[in-house]
Amino acid sequence: MMHPNDPELRSFVDVEPDGDFPIQNLPYGVFSTGSAPQKRVGVAIGSLVLDLAVLEQEGMINLGTSEAVFAQPSLNAFMALGPEIWSATRKRISTLLRHDQPELRDNAKLRQRALLPLDQVVTHLPLAVAGFTDFYSSKEHATNVGVMFRGKDNALQPNWLHMPIGYNGRASTVVVSGTPVRRPRGQVKPPGADAPSFGPCKRLDFELEMGVVVGQPSTMGKMLTEVEAEAMIFGFVLLNDWSARDIQQWEYVPLGPFQAKAFATSISPWIVTREALEPFRTKGPAQSPEPLEYLRQTGDNNYDLRLDVDLQAGDGRAARICSTNFKYMYWSSVQQLVHHASSGCAMSVGDLLGSGTISGPEKHQRGSLLEISWGGSEPIALPGGDTRTFLEDGDTLSIRGWCRNDRYRLGFGEVAGRILPPD
Repeated sequence: MMHPNDPELRSFVDVEPDGDFPIQNLPYGVFSTGSAPQKRVGVAIGSLVLDLAVLEQEGMINLGTSEAVFAQPSLNAFMALGPEIWSATRKRISTLLRHDQPELRDNAKLRQRALLPLDQVVTHLPLAVAGFTDFYSSKEHATNVGVMFRGKDNALQPNWLHMPIGYNGRASTVVVSGTPVRRPRGQVKPPGADAPSFGPCKRLDFELEMGVVVGQPSTMGKMLTEVEAEAMIFGFVLLNDWSARDIQQWEYVPLGPFQAKAFATSISPWIVTREALEPFRTKGPAQSPEPLEYLRQTGDNNYDLRLDVDLQAGDGRAARICSTNFKYMYWSSVQQLVHHASSGCAMSVGDLLGSGTISGPEKHQRGSLLEISWGGSEPIALPGGDTRTFLEDGDTLSIRGWCRNDRYRLGFGEVAGRILPPD
């Protein structure tokens, strides 16, 4: 049987050469339709979504459970079944969609029920988020921010090169792409002010990140090995951890981000599985000093994954403001998960780990407006004559990501959000 990643695979569903969802991808999401408003699980293929709840009901996918798994409003029940079931199910879906397999291809009535146009469905948050942790793992991003706030000689804090730095965020405000983001209010204390005031954020920013979806739990009190942590990762999403920089600057000492990061985190609706990304694994940057033994890696745990950010001012044309790559991350997703559990912290099915802002070594690779505008001192030009240092009401920020080899392109779709004025 051909492996689902085999570049020779073709589907009977048409896929554009530059489409995000070839048969080698098969990302999972949750969707509904106007005629069938119940949320259920599907897989994106070309410009269609394959309704897995229909296939499960028809007995064409058997997960060995007494209750329906794909007729649920999140992927958590499926993820809980474990890596062997994930892999076997992906193989089965791949077989059903192959151009040379008649089981689904030649069943016109079933195709009509199970294959639905993507532009006619509503996508929802694909998982019930158990907990959200945001990391700070791009050396370029951490250095840029450190230079702005502390100067070149003290850019990185002493602990940064020894462990993945992170903080526990809010699962309650993780939302799916397309959900509007209302400008937050908070305490701010501008330079020179004698006392803080409360009001709308004036330095609203995005953070270009990837999100790791944890699909298996770990036991409280137990550490994870590199191999165990990797096996727990179900897949990845695009993630935008919106940030209120002026609120953050006043609140972050001594305990770090709080309200400035709690108001919204947007993710893409399709979870690209770790298995689908296997051909795009690559070695990360050299780590010096060598990490402590529990954080050392033997595998190539980074991914060659291009990321683009577009900013659209109001109803104007969008402008590309960042192009970077996930491969630049200093601390890998596996290292983040190993470190997270190293204290004995129990990980849960549905945990979401933000990679931290992804920046590269070049100016056009900076993954936040804080860096792009260098703290507001270097406004960027937009089509139509507008400029920006930070986000304004009515702006739409969109992130796309994909991997490519010489045979196919594999994408994540989009995570986008429009800024609304404060309520």
